[in-house]
Amino acid sequence: MSQLARDLYPLAGRKEELSKSIVEIDRVKIGAGKPVIMAGPCAVEDREQIFTTARTVKESGGEILRGGVFKPRTSPYSFQGLGKEGLELLAEVKEETGLLIVTEVMDVRDIDLVAEYADILQIGSRNMQHYPLLREVGKVDMPVLLKRGMTATIKEWLLAAEYILRNGNQQVILCERGIRGFQEYTRNILDISAVPVVRQLSHLPIIIDPSHATGHSELVTPLAKAGVIAGADGVMVEVHPNPEQALCDGEQSLDLPTFQKLVRNLKLLPSNSEQEI
Repeated sequence: MSQLARDLYPLAGRKEELSKSIVEIDRVKIGAGKPVIMAGPCAVEDREQIFTTARTVKESGGEILRGGVFKPRTSPYSFQGLGKEGLELLAEVKEETGLLIVTEVMDVRDIDLVAEYADILQIGSRNMQHYPLLREVGKVDMPVLLKRGMTATIKEWLLAAEYILRNGNQQVILCERGIRGFQEYTRNILDISAVPVVRQLSHLPIIIDPSHATGHSELVTPLAKAGVIAGADGVMVEVHPNPEQALCDGEQSLDLPTFQKLVRNLKLLPSNSEQEI
């Protein structure tokens, strides 16, 4: 890494003595070479939906359950999430399945509440440059999943990570979830190149979210595989028992059999520890 990059990212930048960080939560290690599967519905809707999904995620080999309870929707009239009720359902699911929980926190005032139930705090794309929020999660002793802003450069993304690191929290996981482009077929454009670029510039682990990147369930599997081959430390995908009935993002959600097939396919790929930087 160049001296300029070291100066730009004094904490997130890759160092000779620290080529790769591993974020470890209980038995799960993100950045240790084996791609980690994070999966679940865009939003927790009810008990049956989240328990059915979680059981399949667990049985298929997933290790972390994603499920939104505070939803940053474009329209104020769209489903906004179950809030605390959703967090309580996630806690029950964790008790039964043993899956770790990642869910989004949108407001500084909700950090303590979400941290009580979650294992990983997610900062969504829309809040990547919400600097007061970044500062406050930087004071929490638990992992933070930082999604790339939909119009953010890699430089801006890594500098957002610096806000968290500078406030004391060294457990940062980056997530490439697609950026805005001019074409209209996919929801966003998955920047596969961001994976090897980040691995050159930073010691932080990086995962990909092909669901939000594409907006189309049939594109999730090929791009998940591409991300792992490129060196991603994991994938985050949306899964729903009945995608056509989902309250949000059903068109990009995998049904349960398709998710099971995706996990089988990913297990056949070389781990990212075999990918050269």
